[in-house]
Amino acid sequence: MPSSSARSASNASAPVSDRLAPDGRRVDGVKADDVMIVNAARALGAWAASGRDVCFVGIGLPSTAANLARHMYDPAPILVYESGCIGSKPTRLPLSIGDGELGETADAVVGVPEIFAYWLQAGRIDVGFLGGAQIDRLANINSTVIGSYDSPRTRLPGAGGAPEIAASAGQVMVIMRQTARAFVERCDFRSSMGFGDGPGHRERLGLRGDGPLLVITDLGLLEPDPESCELVMTAIHPGVTREQCTAATGWPLRFAADLRETEWPTEHELSTLREIQAA
Repeated sequence: MPSSSARSASNASAPVSDRLAPDGRRVDGVKADDVMIVNAARALGAWAASGRDVCFVGIGLPSTAANLARHMYDPAPILVYESGCIGSKPTRLPLSIGDGELGETADAVVGVPEIFAYWLQAGRIDVGFLGGAQIDRLANINSTVIGSYDSPRTRLPGAGGAPEIAASAGQVMVIMRQTARAFVERCDFRSSMGFGDGPGHRERLGLRGDGPLLVITDLGLLEPDPESCELVMTAIHPGVTREQCTAATGWPLRFAADLRETEWPTEHELSTLREIQAA
């Protein structure tokens, strides 16, 4: 069952802002992806400050947000990559888990079996940070196929180490752009376990971690309901409406009674993000 700790990682409420365009996508050079990445970095920074600082990172948006957090916060999250790199401090965003930059800037490099057996499955990873092609209302992730497995409309790159991360990390954060095609009632294929079929499913399978406690999108933040495990919108980004969130979700989306608005990215956050992306 999810804990209430995810709520503490969410940003404090901010005054209503009209700084995003009506479609919530871009204004004054700030993209919706920027707002999403900054909020993910803030969550990682808050968790690192609470002692949950070891983060198993995926490539792409997770890596961008994790490296922003590494530059922004003290204590910084300790980044672990699937290729066996521990404490990587890349000077540019890695192109893949096999990017030499990760190994050259790491505190240590171990074998892939060791990173999974002695770090992840042994309970030494505080936060797993993932993306995906689909996520359903119970936070299960699909990164395998769109459509049926035998005759898919689209065959995706695959889950890699995400199933193990989702199963064994202390908690999981997911970052994805929110659309009705990606946020679905039920995933076409369950690549990585969220809360499975509902409350108690993770426990019945003997999974170590608490599962996805925070989903960050370009529209806002979702967290699992403590009773049903269903993802609920707990915060929206400035300029985003409830109607936008509902239209971008493939199930009847619920909103928290204390729905909040996230804080607009600061100039320092945005300039640091730009430097990371330009490197």
